[in-house]
Amino acid sequence: MDYDAFVPVIRSLAIEAGNKIMEIYNADDFEVKTKSDDSPVTEADEAADAIISAGLRAAFPEMMLVTEEQSESHKVKGDTFLIVDPLDGTKEFIHRRGDFTVNIALVENGVPTRGVVYAPAKGRMFYTLADGQSVEETGDMAIDTAGPVSPIRVADANNAALMVVASKSHRDAATDAYIGKYQVKDSKSAGSSLKFCLVATGEADIYPRVGRTMEWDTAAGHAVLSGAGGLVVRFDDHTPLTYGKEDFANPFFIAYAPGVELKEA
Repeated sequence: MDYDAFVPVIRSLAIEAGNKIMEIYNADDFEVKTKSDDSPVTEADEAADAIISAGLRAAFPEMMLVTEEQSESHKVKGDTFLIVDPLDGTKEFIHRRGDFTVNIALVENGVPTRGVVYAPAKGRMFYTLADGQSVEETGDMAIDTAGPVSPIRVADANNAALMVVASKSHRDAATDAYIGKYQVKDSKSAGSSLKFCLVATGEADIYPRVGRTMEWDTAAGHAVLSGAGGLVVRFDDHTPLTYGKEDFANPFFIAYAPGVELKEA
């Protein structure tokens, strides 16, 4: 993969999709349907998916593509592919809470190596540069011209006073029990893949996920966190979280800054 060519494409597609999502988000009403797994899907999910899929297939026709909203793509086999969640945090979108993101990532040999996470309602965008370093872009988010970027880096965690981020829509007793194993200074909630980005910027030290996720939910955030010096491991044995699994379902996991002294499950 030519990373110098790849990164501008995924950045532009994320913004284009984000603009369409916000157009629907700001409308008086929008359609919400239920998928076969009982999860919600909106016209914004579908419109963003169409934009991103068409753009990726045109730019990288040789690459396999997995996208949440196209079940046929879930039959992709291999450990190197593009993976997309066009609107992560659909429940946040439906309830107009703003914590939703556009996610595009490249997985190589089972590892997310490059990615973009764009939160259009919050005006925040994080992505990996060609060299793998993660940055946050500021400015007006023009599709064709990148704005100023600042390198991001995980915090030097203080294990006596950790900052924890957890799911806004899926937090439960099991999550709270695990967080209770740490000395916590403060805990915050966030939706979608923004949680990875908050660890990547040093706004949080650890994000434990004791609940179901799919690879398209996590790949872009995982790439951004890795490019900022962070780690993502399985909850059960603390081995690296890998991609290209048979059904694209993730085990429980922990995303964290390396200075955090992980507790056993």
